[in-house]
Amino acid sequence: MKRIDTLLLMIVIGLVLFGLLMIYDASSVIAFRDFGDKFHYIKSQLVWAVVGIVLLFIFTRINYHVFFNFSPILLVSAIVLLVLVFIPGIGVHTLGANRWINLHFFILQPTEFVKLVLAIYLAAWFSQKEKGRFLAFALLIGLVLLLIMAQPDMGTAIIILCEAMAIYILSGSSLKYFGLVFPALAVLGFILIKLAPYRTARLATFLAVDQSVSNASYQVRQILIALGSGGIFGLGLGNSMQKYAYLPENVTDSIFAIIAEELGLLGSLVLISVFCVLIWRGLYIASHAKDMFGKLLAGGITIFIGIQVVINLGAMTALLPLTGVPLPFISYGGSSLLIDLTAIGILLNVSRTVEKR
Repeated sequence: MKRIDTLLLMIVIGLVLFGLLMIYDASSVIAFRDFGDKFHYIKSQLVWAVVGIVLLFIFTRINYHVFFNFSPILLVSAIVLLVLVFIPGIGVHTLGANRWINLHFFILQPTEFVKLVLAIYLAAWFSQKEKGRFLAFALLIGLVLLLIMAQPDMGTAIIILCEAMAIYILSGSSLKYFGLVFPALAVLGFILIKLAPYRTARLATFLAVDQSVSNASYQVRQILIALGSGGIFGLGLGNSMQKYAYLPENVTDSIFAIIAEELGLLGSLVLISVFCVLIWRGLYIASHAKDMFGKLLAGGITIFIGIQVVINLGAMTALLPLTGVPLPFISYGGSSLLIDLTAIGILLNVSRTVEKR
């Protein structure tokens, strides 16, 4: 077998290790406060990191064409999981949302699974020529987005929409319908924001973060304080003040703010550059894969990981409203880490078909 893309592998392993370091750094204070154990978060994340890396190497050895035939089964499984989050006794309702399934040994977030499954299914579907499939495509994506928005989880819905549209475009399908789709999506998005008070508050905060006095602006203000405190060179590793329970979600969605506070602008730029190289390698693999299924699969995986990075960093720098999207490989969360590492394993397997690096 041809060798995998070693640069991509080294980047991902490096990001996971760095993420473990920052999770321990950012979580030790709140972990001791809430659980009496400053290692609570890092012990959990370390387990998932080990399992995820094992999965990564397993999937680098599984020929990605295997997923072509199993794609319909995977899609049905993903939709069933999205429905199960609403079933009492199976789904977990917390913080006003139904986004998790209690497997007793593991709390699964089905939307993470859906990101990868859709990349596989759409790549298999669109790798074959077919006329007049836009309606079927729109109905499928509409069903998936409806189930995700009902949880509610608008951030993931945006990621999946971007992923699906990217695969549709990369397949060379006709773009004539998008002139009607984009305005409709814009109107629908505005309506969904207005129907949920917390989304309205987030949008208002984003549009006037320096003037808003609502509770929704608190997290954004603390994020900006962290970024400003870091300056050019940062306060030094372990010296964050925001991790002392000032910054909400400091080990999940907002961990980049802690990184920026401790490592400064220079450290932040290095991390962003690493993500840019990761996305470049993914797109390179997609453009040089030997068959259409491999191209679309690699492109879909790269897009959904890249969109997560853009949305998270955009929210952390007040360029986008807060959406609760984690930073891939860095933020705390078992489901996200396992799926992202599995996706990279598949991407690395596709890279075996690339002749030149």
